[in-house]
Amino acid sequence: MPGAPLSPMLATAGALPVGPEWSYEFKWDGVRVLALFGGGPPALFARSGAVVTSAYPEIADLHLPEGTLLDGEMVVLDAAGRPSFTALAERMHVRDHTRAARLAITAPVTYMVFDLLYHDGDDYTGLPYLARRERLEELGLAGPRWMVPPSFGDGPATASAARENSLEGVVAKRSDSVYLPGTRSPDWIKVKFDRTGDYVIGGWRAGVRKLGGLLVGMPGPDGLIFRGRVGGGIGAVSEKELLCALEPLARKTSPFAPGAVPREDSRGAHWVDPQLVVEVRYGNRTPDGRLRFPRFLRIRDDKSPAECAEEDEDVS
Repeated sequence: MPGAPLSPMLATAGALPVGPEWSYEFKWDGVRVLALFGGGPPALFARSGAVVTSAYPEIADLHLPEGTLLDGEMVVLDAAGRPSFTALAERMHVRDHTRAARLAITAPVTYMVFDLLYHDGDDYTGLPYLARRERLEELGLAGPRWMVPPSFGDGPATASAARENSLEGVVAKRSDSVYLPGTRSPDWIKVKFDRTGDYVIGGWRAGVRKLGGLLVGMPGPDGLIFRGRVGGGIGAVSEKELLCALEPLARKTSPFAPGAVPREDSRGAHWVDPQLVVEVRYGNRTPDGRLRFPRFLRIRDDKSPAECAEEDEDVS
């Protein structure tokens, strides 16, 4: 059993595959968390490897044998039982124990456990998906703040149920696939109902509030390729978090490619070193690459600018 958690296996974006060789899970609008058990409460790790145990005190009562490693998604469910990323955003970066304990009461998380990588020191990563699922379900992880969500054999029916319940999408997994740590594998296919993408912040502008919009782009050979201005979805908590991260990155010149940012967008801009990645939900992209109806979702401090890549899509 490793002394540190593995890098989680990642899914590839694509269309929903159909066939008896596939299994299907709901896609949860949360953050990836690995839970490592060394005797007592679990140590929790983000996808980046950062320790996030203090952020989620309600998971401390989950006990499993030493040498067990779980993979799952941390979510905050709303009154209708649907994941709310807005509510989760208040939890993700909290490290103060007192504040985390208070938020655990007002906005409790639920740990959606979907994979068992080690158990009692035994390595399960080389087992097929269905075998890992069987062993995971045998653990009986049904607690007040954790659960094993279901897996299904009918892809279209799973997608239909996800849409009816306003979930983010579906993840299809080959039933015989092994767990490949740190790999983005075609054996796992994520199907999102809304388009989302990870973009690099190159600047920001003031508005009614101090932060009115983010100027975002993709890495290019001559600087960032401009993808538009993102103003929607930035609440008071997100604004504070973004400004704290952006102000130390201030610079005098634009990090975008020459002439990439239209004058109406660059007027009054505060430029920053292109180091911070954010996830953005949007309708589609225009022929010149601008995001339509973009909304800020979250800071991706688990992702570097070099890892940002756009999915192919028809633009119109």
